[in-house]
Amino acid sequence: MKTEILKSAISQTTYPGRGIVLGKSPNGKFAVAAYFIMGRSENSRNRIFVEDGDGIRTQAFDASKMTDPSLIIYSPVRVWGNRTIVTNGDQTDTIYEGFANDLTFEQALRAREFENDAPNFTPRISGVMNIHDGIFNYALSILKSDGGDPQSCQRFEFSYTNPSQGKGHFLHTYLGDGNPLPSFEGEPVPVEIATDKIDEFTDLIWNALNAENKISLFTRFIEIASGKFESRIVNKNK
Repeated sequence: MKTEILKSAISQTTYPGRGIVLGKSPNGKFAVAAYFIMGRSENSRNRIFVEDGDGIRTQAFDASKMTDPSLIIYSPVRVWGNRTIVTNGDQTDTIYEGFANDLTFEQALRAREFENDAPNFTPRISGVMNIHDGIFNYALSILKSDGGDPQSCQRFEFSYTNPSQGKGHFLHTYLGDGNPLPSFEGEPVPVEIATDKIDEFTDLIWNALNAENKISLFTRFIEIASGKFESRIVNKNK
């Protein structure tokens, strides 16, 4: 597949939904991650990201306006040892608990399917970054219905060993806006990681997202040699 400019890949639709970007910086020093959420309803838009230990969680911006916390309140990012988990739902906890019980990424996700939010049946997208002895690998997964059939779950995992410098992959939930929302199709999109600076990376993604629908963004750069990391959170609600 052709490697796309990250800004173009994100901005080509007004509603990619929730998205994960994993990859490696151009200088090869950093494992790079991003996770963003978007929303159309008042309930979905009433959220922020907050730090939670080494990870983050979603939280109501105005608790008095929260009508249904299911599917929108969860921990998108958790860390298990040298593995950083990034997902669009509470399957973060499923993967984390799976690692604690010696399951692989794929094995842990066998317990889950797409979201129960008919008629969309939103895909569950998940990623894990593994850094060990100065070696960086990552994997992405999508669990989706078969064309909107709630009786059939399709499972796809994509693994990237020793990823190339300055490249990554972008996986998101929807192809665009609609009713019902059309699920992502195909492989994660190869994208260019064009900067070694986390603030530039954060600004690029935030500015590429549709201004009306974007809600929150998390980014992280992990130094592959040491495992040390720094993160950024951007919330539309302030």
